[in-house]
Amino acid sequence: MTQKNIKSSVNQQFSQVAANYSTSIVHAQGKDIQTMVASAGMSGEEIVLDAGCGAGHTALAFAEHAAQVIAVDLSEAMLTQCRLLANGRAITNVEFRIGDVEELPFEDDEFALVVSRYSAHHWPNPARAVAEFRRVLRPGGHFILSDVVSFEEFVIDSYMQTIEVLRDPSHVRDHTVRQWTKMMESEGFQVEVVSEHGVWINFDSWVERMATPSTHVVALKSVFDGAPEEVRHELAVEQDYSFTFRGAVLRGSLK
Repeated sequence: MTQKNIKSSVNQQFSQVAANYSTSIVHAQGKDIQTMVASAGMSGEEIVLDAGCGAGHTALAFAEHAAQVIAVDLSEAMLTQCRLLANGRAITNVEFRIGDVEELPFEDDEFALVVSRYSAHHWPNPARAVAEFRRVLRPGGHFILSDVVSFEEFVIDSYMQTIEVLRDPSHVRDHTVRQWTKMMESEGFQVEVVSEHGVWINFDSWVERMATPSTHVVALKSVFDGAPEEVRHELAVEQDYSFTFRGAVLRGSLK
């Protein structure tokens, strides 16, 4: 699949289920949002870019501490959810724009802070996105990333990517902490792993949120049933197929 087709798939997939993400507990209430905000060390004067903003939970969390947030996403349906959430909370310092994180429609040095949460595993060329973040950040700026991350062990990684794609065909890849660190360092960021944490996934809600076809739900359960013990252990697979991903928050800082 070409990068253009991947991005079209992401747009189509999430446009169909955008409303589900405005109420998702994982996306709306994850403790990693507070970790991201705390690690930013904000003064209240920052202009912040939320890259791949989804339903807007991260943008709105940062808006409470920033002068302005620009929230960018490929999906107009997702941006509609962002506007609804912002209006419901009377938050007025967030601007929502259609955009591609790998080709940002901004000038150099526009932002003090770039953040992204639960979006990066959909990017066909994450290294290109990181380069764009470097370009639009001012000297001394920060890029803070929160996402599901994969495992260095090939077997566990293979199973993880398989279940992700079965559930959501627009998924590209969960990268490891080491891979993210390398991508960020190659663009001149000094990288700190702020936190690594479990992300508990209720299986039924997970597949319902993405409107996963029933045939794929059956296949997912079969993959879990046939997984080796090391995979079931690391993902903490439960009797009802709920499980736990590994998540991480990384902060890249520019001199």
